[in-house]
Amino acid sequence: MPRMLDVSDDVRAEIGDEEAELLLRGETAPGSYDCTSCRTPGDSERERTSTVLFVGDETAVLAFAHATCIPSQVVAVSEEQLQGAVRSITGDGPSPDLAQAVPQAVPGGQAVLGITSGLLLIGGELYPALVVEPTAPIARPGTTGPGDDFLPLLIEQGFVPVTDMASLPSALSGWSVLLAMGKLHAVLQPGPNGGSPVAWWQAHQALPVTEGWRAAANRSQKVLVYAAPVGSIGQQPREDLLRDALDKAAASGLLVAAELPLAGT
Repeated sequence: MPRMLDVSDDVRAEIGDEEAELLLRGETAPGSYDCTSCRTPGDSERERTSTVLFVGDETAVLAFAHATCIPSQVVAVSEEQLQGAVRSITGDGPSPDLAQAVPQAVPGGQAVLGITSGLLLIGGELYPALVVEPTAPIARPGTTGPGDDFLPLLIEQGFVPVTDMASLPSALSGWSVLLAMGKLHAVLQPGPNGGSPVAWWQAHQALPVTEGWRAAANRSQKVLVYAAPVGSIGQQPREDLLRDALDKAAASGLLVAAELPLAGT
């Protein structure tokens, strides 16, 4: 039976036209699946389904997701994560969270990148913003700490230190914020060796944003992304309190930012 599958051009280029057509005809695609984003059951015979290809150094794994959760795409992940996925499929190990490729925390677990959306008033104009703060210190790949390299790693990627919230951050090429059907799905960064963009942060389940935030993002076609080390911002219930926390982090030299283009609507 034909499947209600979305196969992006990037995924088709990786798996080939013949395999893509077999999927669409239902010959190689499952009817039911567990969404790789929200982890709830899906049915490709009854609802739009995205094909998501996870690519490592030597292995590739094709997964499926609700089209309302994430679009069809190619996601680069570590070979270790993919081998874990294969073990889980064969029943030899637990399933890794491939869709949430999170940085390594100190001293060895995983740190989740928390993200908050809000509108910031800068120069008399409201701008859509995202504030990213990990749940634990971030170690540089290959090290075990005890330092926190979250901001230095981002500065190396092109984020700029913020000392005054009255100024707009500079634009960062190759990165983008993915919004689909009015919900936040991912912050994308350039892929390795100039390849397709990969998720730097990806929602476990698509996050809703306010109508005001979405309207401001669609109007400006850009999003201001601020990042601070663990414990610098916290979960602020109101936008004025979020702004106060950002001001304090900037004054303490604990804030970096970049202006990213909006992808989607």
